[in-house]
Amino acid sequence: MFLNEEELMMRDMVRDFASNEILPIAAQIDETCEFPTETVKQMGELGLMGIVFPEEYGGADMGYVCYAIAVEELSKVCASHGITLAAHISLGVTPIYSFGNKSQKEEWLPRLCSGEILGAFGLTEPNAGSDAGGTETTAVRDNGSWVINGTKRFITNASVSQIYALTAVTDKVDNKKSISAFLMERGTKGFSIDRKENKLGIRGSDTAGLIFEDCSIPEANLLGEEGKGFSYFLEILDGGRISIAAMALGIAQGAFDQVLRYSKERHQFKRPISSFQMTQFKLAEMATWIEAARHLVYNAARLKDAGKPFSKESAMAKLYASTIATQIAEMAIQIHGGYGYSREYPVERMWRDAKICEIGEGTSEIQKLVIARNLLNN
Repeated sequence: MFLNEEELMMRDMVRDFASNEILPIAAQIDETCEFPTETVKQMGELGLMGIVFPEEYGGADMGYVCYAIAVEELSKVCASHGITLAAHISLGVTPIYSFGNKSQKEEWLPRLCSGEILGAFGLTEPNAGSDAGGTETTAVRDNGSWVINGTKRFITNASVSQIYALTAVTDKVDNKKSISAFLMERGTKGFSIDRKENKLGIRGSDTAGLIFEDCSIPEANLLGEEGKGFSYFLEILDGGRISIAAMALGIAQGAFDQVLRYSKERHQFKRPISSFQMTQFKLAEMATWIEAARHLVYNAARLKDAGKPFSKESAMAKLYASTIATQIAEMAIQIHGGYGYSREYPVERMWRDAKICEIGEGTSEIQKLVIARNLLNN
């Protein structure tokens, strides 16, 4: 796929960084579930943590195509790094940039864009997953403050973030919830981090719950307009799906790179397994799927950069890229044979990492609903 000079520079920079700094620790952080603090700090130093935001806030102002490239290149080597960046930018920082007031932006964006601190996004709850409108966390006005009670679940970067954008019910009219968005700072009295999740994949990524017990925050911590939090976060998810699609694309490409190399090196019946037509056909299918996914992902990113509607395209990109990522990683294990089932080779980790892409930021079933809704309403 054609990339301009800026995009090529971004790809090469992140590819070198991932190969030199992340690859040596990828298997270790998967095994230990240790959050990669040092390499995430380096990502900030490279300008990745504010890649899509304006320079006035300390960002790199490089757009969503460069962002997708960065997530893809990180995820080729280690999806835990890819999703850490994706959650920080799309879910942690974007709500503040898109809906925050001048004071909120000036206070938080420079530190977030530099990577000095991380951000997280509190939407999912024990009873509000695909049905995000089922939010049960509440926010009640009290003498110039908001008092928040409730829990959030499966929050990426939960234990390592300093600022959280979250949704809470602020009113009920005719049994319909009015959901608003808020900013919650780490260290707020009554705010705590729930247990860290022991996950199938992306085990180096920090995932935990958030607990709010009579958390009193300033009235000024309301993000945007009261009652519009749900619509804000649906808009945020449209952009976030591009980053998860890019993550899936990176996993697929990484698994393919591994199996292509292995098929040339592994000999059976006195010749490399790449010489067998059955293997060749699988390789051809995988390469074609990856190229198709890349077109979908980059097209959605270019539409967003151009300020054009992209909801359908981002859902298509996420649906397709996440599906083929799981399939390609599984095919890579099959071609590796017994070695693929062991942790000696990275393809089994990539298969475990790929599955979350079909679940996070809207399941594949939800993506189909989004696509169908766009088709039928036009």
